[in-house]
Amino acid sequence: MSETDSLFGALKHYLKADGKTYRDLALALEISESSVKRIFANRDLSLSRLGQICSWLGITISDLSEFASRQQPKLEQLDCQLEQQIIEDPLLLLVATCVMNHWQLGEIIGFYRLPEALCIQKLIQLDRIGIINLLPGNRIKLRITPNFRWQPNGPIQRFFQKSIADEFFDSQFTARDDQLIVLNGTLSSSSNQAFQTLMRRLAEEFNALTKNDLALPLDQRHGTTVVIAMRRWSPSFFDDFKRD
Repeated sequence: MSETDSLFGALKHYLKADGKTYRDLALALEISESSVKRIFANRDLSLSRLGQICSWLGITISDLSEFASRQQPKLEQLDCQLEQQIIEDPLLLLVATCVMNHWQLGEIIGFYRLPEALCIQKLIQLDRIGIINLLPGNRIKLRITPNFRWQPNGPIQRFFQKSIADEFFDSQFTARDDQLIVLNGTLSSSSNQAFQTLMRRLAEEFNALTKNDLALPLDQRHGTTVVIAMRRWSPSFFDDFKRD
């Protein structure tokens, strides 16, 4: 559903909620009922006319936009083409990461050396991609589901995996906020699955904590990455000692 469709759907909702008809709207706008029907059929409405309708309904354009954004289906995943579009533009990737962590415009340009006009340009791109709705006043509303995931082995996952290998693990993990735990053992398939369930619960707990901390000022929150992974693996040189 496009943003335009959502706006007109929201208008229909408010008309119905108030028990008003196209005829009532036509009388309020001093145009014919057929003209009103054409407006809705063609999805063609000027901003001034939209403001006039909203005033008549007793709402603001912002109210209408926010209601429309709530009705839009949320994204669970982008296709690889859109991911590639993001990964090829470092600033777009930066702004996308910020908004997915619930940052608003002022927080982004206050933290990074990014001109406001350029940041807004990137936000408009993310709106078109479908990650956010850019609301009046340049407020940002996410359009992704809580379980949004990048494409498995897609452009963005490959980028972050390389960053993790090259940068994240290039550390002694001795700082106060750091922790590194490496486990090794032999597990049955059933125990492996049981431990993976615990890993998913831990990930859910991390997400819950990040959500709770959104109420804190940005200067009290810090970019934090947790890598939770397991696989059947042992160092390759061990294979040299295996019996045939």
